[in-house]
Amino acid sequence: MRKEPKAIAFGFFFKMALKKITFLSLFPQAIDQALSHSLVGKARAAGQITLEFIQIRDFAKDKHRSVDDTCYGGGAGMLLRADVLFDAWSSAIEGGVRPHTVLLSPQGRLLNQDLAKDWSSSFEHILFVCGHYEGVDERFIESCVDEELSIGDYILTGGEFGAVIASDVLIRLIPGVVGNSDSVSTDSLEGGLLKAPQYTRPLEFRGAKVPEVLLSGNHKKIEDWRRERALERTRAKRPDLDQAYQLKKVKKP
Repeated sequence: MRKEPKAIAFGFFFKMALKKITFLSLFPQAIDQALSHSLVGKARAAGQITLEFIQIRDFAKDKHRSVDDTCYGGGAGMLLRADVLFDAWSSAIEGGVRPHTVLLSPQGRLLNQDLAKDWSSSFEHILFVCGHYEGVDERFIESCVDEELSIGDYILTGGEFGAVIASDVLIRLIPGVVGNSDSVSTDSLEGGLLKAPQYTRPLEFRGAKVPEVLLSGNHKKIEDWRRERALERTRAKRPDLDQAYQLKKVKKP
């Protein structure tokens, strides 16, 4: 039976902050390289987040360092073995505390900003299992995986790319990683809307001028303008988000 995340199982309601992400992968160097730049690289250097990389192949059982095998009952492709994955996963347990374990899978919950905010404040240690080949033995999923996560309705060659994207989303939400906290709170998708159009110098470009309201210095008018443009943009570009936003407004008491 799959275990519930500790914060839920024990009824803890206090907020934590994400401190560590572990990756179980056959290609950990690809993840490491992708998460070594820009804000995430600076956060790692400053000790705001610790990234741990576990090479699944180090836990292989034979001299050939095999990590996969054919499927019982037939079928195309190879499955990652439950015993190999379990030993790799077990090596990440610290002080008897299991990390919140997430398998990158097209069968999982779809990654979005609300989910990322919840995870970044609910779990100190998240472990991403990066599947490969045809998938993962179901017995490992049932024993060790708390949640499955998808980054979209398409198939990748491995979970590493999804883990990189999910980690980038999570890490930038850690307090202090993004220098100006307003940059996070006014991002697209915050509050369910896309971001309003933005402008910088030059004042005029190829005949197009910066909207006068943004030059007015009237903060209330600017805020109202941005709100209206955000609503218009969401309605035009992402009707699915607009529908969800309108529904949420109706449900509010």
